[in-house]
Amino acid sequence: MSERHLQPLLHDLVGVVHAPTSALGDAAGQIRAHGVQGVFHADARVLSRAELRLDDRETEPLTRGSAGPHAARFVALARWLGDPTPDPTVRIERTRQAGPHGLTEELVVSSTATGPVRTTVSVDLACDLAPIELVKSGGSGTPLEAKAGEPGRVQWAADGLTVTVTGEAATVDATGDRATAPRLSWPVTLAPGESATLRWRLAVTDPKAVVTAAPPGPGWSEPAVRADDRRLVRLLDRSLADLRGLRLAEPAHPEDVFLGAGVPWFLTLFGRDSLWAARMMLPLGTDLAAGTLRVLARRQGARVDPATGEAPGKILHELRRHEFTLDEGLRLPPAYYGTVDATMLWIGLLHDTWRWGLPADQVEPLLPHLEAALGWLGEHADADGDGFVEYVDTTGHGLANQGWKDSGDAVRFRDGRLAASPIVLAEVQGYAYQAAVNGADLLDAFGRPGADRWRSYADRLATRFRGAFWVDGPHGSQPALALDRDKCPVDSLTSNIGHLLGTGLLSDAESAQVAALLSTEALAGGFGLRTMSTDDAGFSPLSYHCGSIWAHDTAIVLGGLARAGHREAALRLADGLLAAAEAFDYRLPELYGGDDRAALGRPVPYPAACHPQAWSAASAVLLLQAALGVYPDVPAGRVDLRPLAGPELGALAAEGLRIADTPVKVTVDNTCHPTLTGLPATLTIPTPRQPTTRQPTTPTHSPT
Repeated sequence: MSERHLQPLLHDLVGVVHAPTSALGDAAGQIRAHGVQGVFHADARVLSRAELRLDDRETEPLTRGSAGPHAARFVALARWLGDPTPDPTVRIERTRQAGPHGLTEELVVSSTATGPVRTTVSVDLACDLAPIELVKSGGSGTPLEAKAGEPGRVQWAADGLTVTVTGEAATVDATGDRATAPRLSWPVTLAPGESATLRWRLAVTDPKAVVTAAPPGPGWSEPAVRADDRRLVRLLDRSLADLRGLRLAEPAHPEDVFLGAGVPWFLTLFGRDSLWAARMMLPLGTDLAAGTLRVLARRQGARVDPATGEAPGKILHELRRHEFTLDEGLRLPPAYYGTVDATMLWIGLLHDTWRWGLPADQVEPLLPHLEAALGWLGEHADADGDGFVEYVDTTGHGLANQGWKDSGDAVRFRDGRLAASPIVLAEVQGYAYQAAVNGADLLDAFGRPGADRWRSYADRLATRFRGAFWVDGPHGSQPALALDRDKCPVDSLTSNIGHLLGTGLLSDAESAQVAALLSTEALAGGFGLRTMSTDDAGFSPLSYHCGSIWAHDTAIVLGGLARAGHREAALRLADGLLAAAEAFDYRLPELYGGDDRAALGRPVPYPAACHPQAWSAASAVLLLQAALGVYPDVPAGRVDLRPLAGPELGALAAEGLRIADTPVKVTVDNTCHPTLTGLPATLTIPTPRQPTTRQPTTPTHSPT
């Protein structure tokens, strides 16, 4: 039997991140030459081993915890040292701090023994400079030979990368067998009650990196939040700390900040992920969104290139330093455009950022890019001319699926069969409708032609969608997940339909039916929203896209439910998300298992989930917005308030949200009554409507 190369598991590893640097080690604090452990910098593993020992013995781990937004602390014991009593008397604290260009560790050895303690502390190192895709596919690089130079210093260099480790007052052994496994060591003698502090640091020089560290500062408001449900406060605090570590920029434009998608596989620019995360963060200011829009606009497609998926006006999918190659035949070029939705999401982000108060002088330079993006929608998004936006990989080595569920088996019929491409995804038609309407609004507002064309496009798309997508399912009429190559509805029930809420593509009756479907036990019976219902043959709770739960997916859908007034359905998803956050120590992973809530009483980890992950962390801000119910339209001079907080979720207050670049305070009491203070005089608050729960009505399959 041939050996299977499996993606390494990482759910129980401890990570620290200050983009573009991240480090993953085990629960004891060791970084071992195994799996995905290591220190990574911009798509390369710059350190594959960092193992701490005392007297050439491993210590016994005791506990670990966060030591700030970019650091972790590990506590261990050396029970063979010190007094021969049941109580340990020699303790080691190891603090790992990620920085934008490397990493530092502080080792504190302390003794409460009654006599002197003598030991030798050592750290064994290795460097393989393995590319991230090799690690992701279960492989590893060959350890490189180190060069010892100045006292306490060891260095590796290859392919333009230079990695330097320096141990303060340490002795370096990099000779013989230790050329590929150099050791830093320090002799330590402690009197009773004394401690010794040792330090080593790693520095990376990487002139070929396509991303770089963002300037200091969070780049968004840090709100002060009070909530009856303290889970929301804890989730928000942890999420904003994680997001600070994911901030990135391009070397030539450090002023434009965006969020890297996630640790460890995706710590770079991703069109869809960076756009969604920036959109979720709008309640804290428009700077991040504006930077993300500009970064992606500079790389907007200019020509038709099947090899990269590029087309005029199209927005990038992902950016790497070199070709991204995996064992299963996937070969993505460094700048890859294989995404069907990022272009429309870019339009949506520009529109929403404008509504939150992005000044006109920042919107106007992006309008040519808006027109180009609309041009892609009208001229390149519909290859077969049937009026729908579709995708197909023509290269044979790109992404077979190009929506947010981009794994190869993500698009399945109810009976489990895989759909054949070209694929027309349901939610993508919603994005297209919304992009056309949003684009038309922007064109009108800035005196540019073409708005009528795009409103007509949206009307025609809604009519076609209503006729082609609605099918009968186990819970009544439902939108299909997709249309396949033969325009046959892919009839599984999935979370994708939740993304249609708020796009304008659905009628009120259709939205109510979608809300009812999203509330079924088959979709909502876990800790959030399942990606596929338990009624479908393709369902598996640990499938990447066919049964698992994604935090961002759940948040997007609950946000749509809340805004549309489907309070009960939104509250159920919010409670699932908060319960999951509590189970994961308030760092929501990329995804987790879709098991029933009653099965274990806690969510099952997905073993290869990224954490931290940008749109999972940003989901906390979207949840806060939905709970407060703040929906601004600065160009129209109004802010609507439709809070989700109240009797079920509890009272909530947030100070430091930003509308029109002005800090505001929003409070919602236990009766669901909202108050907003601090608005500029140019904005008004219409009388808020009372929250209601709409009753689902089965829609017809033709326009009403």
